[in-house]
Amino acid sequence: MATAPPPIASAAPFADHTRHQVAVRLLPFVFALYITNYLDRTSAAYAGLGMSRDLGFSDVQFGLGNGIFFLSYVALQIPGALLVERWSARRMISATMIAWGCLTSLTALVHTPAQFYLARFTLGAAEAGFFPGVVVYLTHWFVRKDRCKATSKFMAAIPLSFMIGSPLAGWILGHRWFHIQGWRWLFALEGLPAIVFGAVAFFFLTDWPRQAHWLAPEQREWMAQKLEEEKPSAARAVSSRQALFSPMVLVLAGLTFLQYFAAYAIIFWMPTMLKRQSGFSDARVGLIGAIPYVVLFIAMLFNGWHSDRSGERHWHAAVPLFISAIGLLALVGRPHSMVLTVALFSMVSINTAYLPIFWAIPTELLTASAAAAAVGAINAVGSIAGFAGPYAFGYLATRTGSFAVGMAVLALSSVAAGLLIVWSPRRVRNLS
Repeated sequence: MATAPPPIASAAPFADHTRHQVAVRLLPFVFALYITNYLDRTSAAYAGLGMSRDLGFSDVQFGLGNGIFFLSYVALQIPGALLVERWSARRMISATMIAWGCLTSLTALVHTPAQFYLARFTLGAAEAGFFPGVVVYLTHWFVRKDRCKATSKFMAAIPLSFMIGSPLAGWILGHRWFHIQGWRWLFALEGLPAIVFGAVAFFFLTDWPRQAHWLAPEQREWMAQKLEEEKPSAARAVSSRQALFSPMVLVLAGLTFLQYFAAYAIIFWMPTMLKRQSGFSDARVGLIGAIPYVVLFIAMLFNGWHSDRSGERHWHAAVPLFISAIGLLALVGRPHSMVLTVALFSMVSINTAYLPIFWAIPTELLTASAAAAAVGAINAVGSIAGFAGPYAFGYLATRTGSFAVGMAVLALSSVAAGLLIVWSPRRVRNLS
């Protein structure tokens, strides 16, 4: 009697086809969602050029307003990540996007620093659950060998949003429709995509492989089994509470604070620095400001691909931080050439290429609920720097009359973050 053929789910072509189908279905959409998320960062950074002119905001006020966003953002990180894991990703992501889209558009109505602070604070609360939620959501769908590539493709939306948003923001700033300033139009218009995509996400996303009617039954079963096999064993499993206070999570949270401190200061202040050095129009500053993010886009995709290919995580996360520190130190010298300045800002922007590799580390070492809590906690601690970085940079610029001291502080922060990721725990036994 002939031997029955092996199940289709055991064949490599079947597995490859299933993984590819999942990637094609989910990655373009979550990529688009993250672009809309970072359009808010773009609008805030470039709106500052118009707000300082029309409302008389000082560097300290503008830095404080952008920093206040992260106070409420931090507070809801862990609840947001856990809701995705224990409740529903599509519901959580959808509600979050619709709320932040409405609040971004309403920021167009501010007239005073206090109103700006309130608008940014409420927006931070609305956005809090999105990023850690999506990081956790990707672990529902992508096996370990694909996780850095998937995360890098998702996070490539960061540079692409600036590549699109910087020239667009500069162009909008240069126009005044119906006697309304360009920066107000910038906030009003850039909130609309989040509202639209948030509504679509509710119907498009699927929480778990076994609920995916767009996969064949055997594909759903294979995905669920494969992800179950890759979960940490009982010996490696830790509770959410243990994960939050483990040495690994504390180290990762600390280095995330240092990296975010530098990254967010640059995101919010680069347009202002380019404007003051060059004297170019807002539209031209927007075009020039997109160049570093083209470099980051390429670096992020390559770094994620190479990390998965080699299986190495820590050095792939650290090297972009060291490259960024070199660029920051060179900018302390205040180069007079705009070509050199943009090249150095391109080096600085590469720090964000560490993100997709970095976020693979806790999700590969911890069980689902513990990983969700850890991702939320790490991003929460790191996001405190989203307040501290822009505010401290503006404060130092105001006190010293120069951006040089702030650049030196950011360089030290990047070097320290890189050293911490190299020295961070690599084995689960160091978790407790």
